[in-house]
Amino acid sequence: MSTQQGQLKPDETEKRNLLKKEKPYVYEKIMKFDGKIKRGESIAIIQFQCNYNCNIHCTHCSVKRFQGKKDGRQYTIADVKELARQADELGLARFVITGGEPLILKNFDAFVEAIDPQKFYINCDTNGWFLDEKRAKHLKSIGVDRIQLSIDSLDANEHDTFRNAKGSHERAMKAVDASLDAGLDIFIQTVVTKQRLHSDEFIQFVEFFNKKGVGVFVTYAKPVGAWEGNFDVLVNKDDMNYMKELEKRHNVYTHITPAYGLNMGCIAVKGMFSVTQYGDVLPCPYIHTSIGNIFEESLKDIIQRGLNIKYFGEYVNTCLIAEDRDFIDKYIVNRIYNKPLPVPCSDVFTDEDKTQKPFNEDERLFQPNLYWNHSTRASKKQIVQ
Repeated sequence: MSTQQGQLKPDETEKRNLLKKEKPYVYEKIMKFDGKIKRGESIAIIQFQCNYNCNIHCTHCSVKRFQGKKDGRQYTIADVKELARQADELGLARFVITGGEPLILKNFDAFVEAIDPQKFYINCDTNGWFLDEKRAKHLKSIGVDRIQLSIDSLDANEHDTFRNAKGSHERAMKAVDASLDAGLDIFIQTVVTKQRLHSDEFIQFVEFFNKKGVGVFVTYAKPVGAWEGNFDVLVNKDDMNYMKELEKRHNVYTHITPAYGLNMGCIAVKGMFSVTQYGDVLPCPYIHTSIGNIFEESLKDIIQRGLNIKYFGEYVNTCLIAEDRDFIDKYIVNRIYNKPLPVPCSDVFTDEDKTQKPFNEDERLFQPNLYWNHSTRASKKQIVQ
């Protein structure tokens, strides 16, 4: 994202000013992001998959094949502190705590403390089951900034069936109001298949939450986890262009939506990476290859290895794992399916996949959001602060 104040829209400026007041150190790091991008460095959100235990068994669960694995070293609180220390040294400023379902963890507060809310902007990804008014206020008090709440239909039966958990819709809807009342920033995270994207239900879904002042973040269906081999649900480029048109009229967005004057395209490694419960670093939550393990080498070296792979170190104007069937067939189906996860990146990418042009050389990264009208609400279309 661009961090130049002159490029920010009014609500972007308001958010930045609030961040400057509440978390000045985080604000200073974010204000240095332009320089990091121009040097070809990552400004990634760290999606920390702290534990794969979950109280719900979602139809599409992307981490299904990670669940149940207990062998190997797992994170301790000391390890979380070390991860945060290295991230801070690299100028990174944002964490997403996820799972599984992170709010079932007895040591959730200790994870937040170990990350250090004064040094990072912290999101919590949740299905909302355990997020009542008391818990929402508590999360706010310990330094959590934002809730990423998963809801997949306005119809309770459809949502509960998709999530395989009766009553999950009612609890999630109550969690929306609880978060708003507690003063937590919040957006709705929803899974969108090719079929759902073009439905009246999806438009009604977006409009419902927009009327509550809440944005909707679209997670395109991915053929991984419980949906391995499910290619019928995938979007194509025409579908993604249709999504762009919806973004002009609604407060709805994806991870590749331009914002803050910056069009990063695919954000894998340069804009986000995942760290598993076992220390492996994935280029994105859905590309299940390890570019290194934080227990074995520095985060700095791992990130650089990722940026040295052309799909993550160069500008890519699509979601590789949701739309690019050539990428999916060559790397995911042929080199990751049916193997223990995560697959080492040396088994997935070869010398032909090395970066040729670092992403900072692509001027499109620094162009304004070309397809926005000034009258749109694009300034809210971003999953990062």
